[in-house]
Amino acid sequence: MTSGSSENSRASDPARQRKIVHVDMDAFYASVEQRDNPELRGKPVAVGGSAARGVVAAASYEARKFGVHSAMPSVTAKRKCPDLIFVMPRFDVYRAVSEQIRQIFAEYTPLIEPLSLDEAYLDVTENLKGMEIATDIAEEIRAKIKATTGLTASAGVSYNKFLAKMASDQRKPDGLFVITPRNGPAFVEALPVKKFHGVGPATAERMKRLGIETGLDLKTRSLAFLQEHFGKSGAYFYGIARGIDQREVKPDRVRKSVGTEDTFAEDLLEFEPACKELAPLVEKVWRYCAANAISARTVTVKIKYSDFTQATRSRTLPAPVSGSFEIAEIASALLSSVYPFRRSIRLLGVTLSSLDAAIDQPASQLRLSL
Repeated sequence: MTSGSSENSRASDPARQRKIVHVDMDAFYASVEQRDNPELRGKPVAVGGSAARGVVAAASYEARKFGVHSAMPSVTAKRKCPDLIFVMPRFDVYRAVSEQIRQIFAEYTPLIEPLSLDEAYLDVTENLKGMEIATDIAEEIRAKIKATTGLTASAGVSYNKFLAKMASDQRKPDGLFVITPRNGPAFVEALPVKKFHGVGPATAERMKRLGIETGLDLKTRSLAFLQEHFGKSGAYFYGIARGIDQREVKPDRVRKSVGTEDTFAEDLLEFEPACKELAPLVEKVWRYCAANAISARTVTVKIKYSDFTQATRSRTLPAPVSGSFEIAEIASALLSSVYPFRRSIRLLGVTLSSLDAAIDQPASQLRLSL
C-alpha cells in the first residue's frame, strides 16, 4: 500500500471509518543534537552515557547502519561502531522541541494522544481545518514540523491506532504510508508478529513456540486459544490479527503509574530464573519514563502464582530512581522478600509510581534504555 492510495474506500464497520494519524519523529534525540551541533551532522551519534553501564538512548541513522540501536549497552555500541560519538541527553531541549510539535498538532485537532516526546496519535476524522483527506493533513503536519524545527518526521495514516502506528514505520525516515480499510487485513497477515506494536521480544518468542510467526498465523488461532496463552492480551491480539482495533485516541492522558507484566510459557519456581525475567520488564518501564522525561520514586513488583493468587511488594524512595540499574536492584530485592515462593510463578509485573512530570537529575546519572 502506498501513500497515493485512495482513502475514500469505507468498510461497513463504523469503527473503520475513523481517520488516525501517527506521527513519529525520526531519531528524535540524536537529530536534535545534530541540528544544534553542525559538527555532528553526517556522523554516527548516540545519545546516552559512554560509561561501562551506559545505555544508548537514541542513535542517529548514521550509527544505525553499524547496528547501533536504542537500549544497546554503550560498550557494545562502541564495539560495533568505533567512531561512535556519545552525547549526553538534554531533556529540557527535547521537551521544548516536543512542545513546538504539539502546537502544530493542535492546529488540526484537539484529539492528540502523546506516547512520548517524539510521537503521538491524532484523530483527524473531524478536524479543525475541515480537510477531507487524512493523507493531506499528515503531509501538511510533516512540512510544518520541518519548517518550524528543522527536523523530519514520519507519519502513518489508517483507520485505527494499531495500523497507523505500523504504517509510520514503513517509510522511515521522512516518509508517509497509508493503510486503508480495504487492505488493512491483508497488510497484517503478511507482517511478522515480532514487528507488531504491543508484541515485545518475550511475547514474540512465546508466539513462535506456539507456531505463530506472522499475522496470518495469529489470525488462524481462536479467541479462546489466545486468551488461554496470553491472558487479557488475547482479545487484543485476536482483533489486530484481523486489522481491528477499537481503541480511541485519548487526549492528554495522565498517568499515575507506568507498569508492564509478562505471563510465562512455563511456571518458575526458582529465584534466579524469576529474577532474570524481571530485566525486560524493568527496561520497558524505564524506557517509557526516560522517553517522556518522567521520574518515579516507587517501585512495585507483582507476583501471580500458579493458582492465580497474587502478591505485591513495593518500595518508595526519598528521591527519584536514577535508572534501570537501580530499578532492577530494587525489583530483585522485592522479589527475594517472597522467596522461597509458596507456589510456582506464572506472571511477574513491574510498576513505577509516585511519578513526576520531569526528570531533574544530572544527565550523568541517567541510565537510559529507549
